[in-house]
Amino acid sequence: MKTLQAGDNAPQFTLPDQNGDEVALSNFAGKKVLVYFYPKAMTPGCTVQAQGLRDIQSELEKQNVVVLGISPDAVKRLPKFIEKENLNFTLLSDEDHAVADAFGVWGPKKFMGKEYDGIHRLSFLIDEQGKIEHVFNKFKTKEHHIVVLDYLSQNS
Repeated sequence: MKTLQAGDNAPQFTLPDQNGDEVALSNFAGKKVLVYFYPKAMTPGCTVQAQGLRDIQSELEKQNVVVLGISPDAVKRLPKFIEKENLNFTLLSDEDHAVADAFGVWGPKKFMGKEYDGIHRLSFLIDEQGKIEHVFNKFKTKEHHIVVLDYLSQNS
């Protein structure tokens, strides 16, 4: 697993969103994009992380930042998550984890003594030119949105 770093070009991708519509990273040229990878919709940690981002959406918009949440969930699972948690940003389905692989966030994990491959919870702030500006890799799920806002307020 080789995770992309600040300064790397963000891999171009197109994935289906919660409505089954194709969404490409290139759709957001001229904006900053927070691409956050999460393991599974409607699980406790992923829910808390999504709620935090939902609650700071207006601050992110003021900073010209679009949020894209990516998980290996099937498209049909995503609208339920959005509806249940009143999410106000786009969720994308990466069932074959090709985009997660491209960003270097798919790899070996351990949980309760079991080893398996899965998503490592990382977020990438992509600048207006498509370069990775910052990688968020040290945060608790309930503080993810605060870490993102702190970074943006110090670097805008």
